[in-house]
Amino acid sequence: MVQRRIPRPADLRPLLRPAPILRNGTERRLARAASIGDLRAIARRRTPRAVFDYADGAADGELSLERARRAFARVEFQPTVLRDVSLIDTGRTILGARAALPFAFAPTGFTRMMHHEGERAVAAVAEQAGIPFTLSTMGTTTIEAVAASAPGARRWFQLYLWRDRAPAKDLVQRAAEAGYDTLLLTVDTPVAGARLRDVRNGLSVPPALSLRTFVDGALHPRWWFDLLTTEPLTFASLSSTDGSVAGLVNRVFDPALTMDDIAWLRGMWHGKLVIKGIQSVADARRVVDVGVDGVLLSNHGGRQLDRAPVPLELVAPVVAEVGDRAEVLVDTGVTHGGDIVAAIALGARAALVGRAYLYGLMAGGQRGVAKAVEILAAQIVRTLQLIGVTRVDELRPHHVRIRPNG
Repeated sequence: MVQRRIPRPADLRPLLRPAPILRNGTERRLARAASIGDLRAIARRRTPRAVFDYADGAADGELSLERARRAFARVEFQPTVLRDVSLIDTGRTILGARAALPFAFAPTGFTRMMHHEGERAVAAVAEQAGIPFTLSTMGTTTIEAVAASAPGARRWFQLYLWRDRAPAKDLVQRAAEAGYDTLLLTVDTPVAGARLRDVRNGLSVPPALSLRTFVDGALHPRWWFDLLTTEPLTFASLSSTDGSVAGLVNRVFDPALTMDDIAWLRGMWHGKLVIKGIQSVADARRVVDVGVDGVLLSNHGGRQLDRAPVPLELVAPVVAEVGDRAEVLVDTGVTHGGDIVAAIALGARAALVGRAYLYGLMAGGQRGVAKAVEILAAQIVRTLQLIGVTRVDELRPHHVRIRPNG
């Protein structure tokens, strides 16, 4: 028979330990986030719908983004047990320099729309974490201001080529003078993708106060207060920014980009050159043949061509084709540290993350971005330990397989 008794105060004391009280609201919100998905949920509550959808959405039916995430979900790790995994090295050399973690921050446009701290906050976290930060041509902070805010960060610059080459040449020169060591040329944007969420939300640059946005703003007064009391929100590298994002892309960017332009840029830029938006083995071979240092397998986060190839599925064949001549990077759909581990095991040199840190930025500014890095780093370490690998550089294809049906 079970003997029951009245508990003594000493028995209850260990059970009644209150959690630490966090007085800062941002810290309280972020403390509850255990995954990038949690940060996404906080971001959705904290920002107006049009802002959240700009970061979260993709093109047309959003099939490209869905398939990219589904590909990571099909990854199956092949663990090796009975290994000492007490010490883990997450560092990796990426494009000639060591990074503390095997990923970089991808370029994102309109970043100060997500949170008024914008690119400065993201670059500061990159500096603290020891990973590269990529500033976009569509960024909302200047090349020089980002460099000044994070002088110790490794900085990359993402470039779109304009119909008029003179502004692009000026941006490249400014990036070099400001200490950016890598240039990412985006080649998958001859025209803007059909981002239907932006169309339905009436997203414009700068945000317009329609009746709908006014009502939404009433639900997010802090976001509007921050927007209206900080420097005007514009694309820092573009002289003309009024209208929709898609209209701006179609008006300014060059749809006649060819291999000759890559050769021209290679001759002008003396740092590392990466081509972003490669979606086939043949195109990877073509750009490597003209002397680039890396290819970024990307379908633009699913924001350009819907039903585009899945970048993760291209890693192995592209590495087999060009891996001894150029580094292969990958993005799109990366929401977990295990995604990064899987991509590297398949042959990628590193992954780039975009939405993951934007969710953190929307959830809590610089602290939120740092939380995103903390989550991804912990997941990378835990995944390596559980598959019996002590160093990122030890990852090989035999550590993973892609399940055919999920």
